[in-house]
Order: sequence, then C-alpha cells, then structure tokens
Amino acid sequence: MFDADFFRRWMTATATSVDREAERLTALDSPIGDADHGSNLRRGFTAVTATLEKEAPDTPGGVLTLAGRQLISTVGGASGPLYGTLLRRTGKAFGDAAEVNAEQLTEALRAGVEAVMTLGGAAPGDKTMIDALVPALDALGSGFAAARTAAEQGALATTPLQARKGRASYLGERSIGHQDPGATSAALLIAALAEAAGE
Repeated sequence: MFDADFFRRWMTATATSVDREAERLTALDSPIGDADHGSNLRRGFTAVTATLEKEAPDTPGGVLTLAGRQLISTVGGASGPLYGTLLRRTGKAFGDAAEVNAEQLTEALRAGVEAVMTLGGAAPGDKTMIDALVPALDALGSGFAAARTAAEQGALATTPLQARKGRASYLGERSIGHQDPGATSAALLIAALAEAAGE
C-alpha cells in the first residue's frame, strides 16, 4: 500500500532528477521548442517540494493535487498545465483514501494520462510526453521498474517521429531526428516513481 509519504518521496525524487537533467532537457528542447523545458520544470518541481514541506497533505490525493496546482501556477509554456493536469487528475482519482494499492495507482494514473491527452489533443505517435506515459502505464502491471524501462524506450522512440502536436509540430519534417523533451521529462517522472518504490 502507498501512503502520502510515498507520493511525497515521488515528488522529491522527481524534483532531484529534473534539477540534475534540466540542462539536457533544455538542450533537447532547443532545436524543436523554446529552449526552456528544463528550466521551466526545474522551477516548477522546486516549488512543489517547497510547498509540500510547508503544507504536508496527509493523503495521496492531497499530495498530488497540491503538486499539480503548484505546477500549473509556476511553470510557463505548455508543460505546466500538462504536468499539473496529470498530477491533479491522478490525485482526484484517489479521493480521500489514506492509502492506495498498486491497482488503484495504475487506474488513477490512467485517468491522469487520459486527461493530458484530452487537454493537449495528443495520441501515441505524436512525439509528445504521451509517447513515454502510455507505454509506462501499459507496463505498470509488471512493476515500477518495467514501467521505467518502457517510458525510457518510449522517449527514445520519439527521435525518428515527426511532431504532430505542440511547438515542435510547427517545424514539420525538421522535427524528425530529435528526441522529444516532453517524453524525456515524462520518463524522468516515471523513473522517480520507481525510485520512490525502491525499484
């Protein structure tokens, strides 16, 4: 079972990972975006950990809903609303439960990913964060480590794709040959989930 502390660990691990990888994320964003993905996410997740330390929600849903709200209010561009929606919708799916099991976690994350797909209009193969999140979800039944591997492979698999959504889609064929920064940061989020679970 996973309690509020587990989800706080997930957000802290994500913040640490984003901080470490921010320059790489921005370098990936440079040729096909606004060259600010890493710095935006770093600012957002730094704010998330600071807020969680101050407010310390005592339910899984409370942790993720607060984290999502914080990302929406502090991250510019598309990534704030998209990551914020992912976490808020996942948190809302938990309701007021003090603990959730692996199945409930998977179903709540699925609701979060579907909300992101609705908000951004993206589907698998469009060269977005969805290309990492959907494989991760599909693999989650086999454990967190399997989900992490699936997300990382999904992010790598965006390189030969032509972007059909987001800022990179304006480049048309010139977006081919670049790994998507959103899929890459989504893989970091899933890797941090596996880390929080000790996998």
